[in-house]
Amino acid sequence: MSEPEMSKDSPAKSKDNIGRIALILAGILAVGAVGVQVYRSTADDETPASVASVQTGEEAPSVNEVIAGLEKKLQDNPDDAESWRMLGWSYFETQKFAESATAMKRATSLDPDNPEYWSMLGEALVMSSDGTQVPPDAAKAFDKALALDKTDPRARYFLAVRKDIAGDHQGAINDWFALLEDTPADAPYAGDVRRVIAQVAEKEGIDVADRLAKVTPAAPTGGMSTDGPAVATAAIPGPSRQQMQEAASLPPGQQEAMIAQMVDGLDERLKSSPDDPNGWIMLMRSRMQLGQTVQAQQARDRALAAFKNDGAEAKRIREAAAALGIGG
Repeated sequence: MSEPEMSKDSPAKSKDNIGRIALILAGILAVGAVGVQVYRSTADDETPASVASVQTGEEAPSVNEVIAGLEKKLQDNPDDAESWRMLGWSYFETQKFAESATAMKRATSLDPDNPEYWSMLGEALVMSSDGTQVPPDAAKAFDKALALDKTDPRARYFLAVRKDIAGDHQGAINDWFALLEDTPADAPYAGDVRRVIAQVAEKEGIDVADRLAKVTPAAPTGGMSTDGPAVATAAIPGPSRQQMQEAASLPPGQQEAMIAQMVDGLDERLKSSPDDPNGWIMLMRSRMQLGQTVQAQQARDRALAAFKNDGAEAKRIREAAAALGIGG
């Protein structure tokens, strides 16, 4: 006997779409990139071109130029695990998720004891799937990451997403609370973890108000050493419950359009309130995530104009732009 045809607006269909939105947003959320510092060091201690260009005042290369350089380098030294990681990250930033996963598989084969390589592989596998689940091979990669480093935030986040999509909403929320407790109070993604908890709890009718009010994050770092690039991975504001419900009934193309509208909303806010350096970095990161390189360049230029009299913030914005591969 065949299964009854699922109606367009059935709860199961809506649930799949909400899961898909959560995973798409994970590509913009900081949690999807915490710990990724590929422009800070390489295996042979070379200074990456994008950072060097900031120091010399030269134009930073585009991500595609970075990819071309890494591919050439790996032809000469195919056993350089760190370069494979950098290539995987660069592919990810250009939304070539399958290629990113291939590169990260090579990195993990060369350095299987590196937890970050495994969690990056898992994320690439998630984003290269159909977008409605954390597939088994991704979950296995996240499990390997946690076996090597039980604190890996990316792996912990996505395995909690997997629980949520599978219906274990309380278990997912508990895991996100544990992640939040281990997150430094001044980490740029702390607010994103809180938003995810609040959104899922509200959607599923779970009361977390007291827990959110009482949760105590880890001690502040006093300023992250990777300040510019780290904040560059911070998220745009998360969607409201109404936005989640509205988007759940939309076809995939329109879901992406809704996400683009949220990014445009951040852009509009910065036009009226330009004195927000983190907001500018978020906008640059989001534009690059959506493949909007010209708009990312414009955001960088507008941000630098807004902070032309603040050398420290201008430097931070340039660092973030370089880390994101924004050229021009």
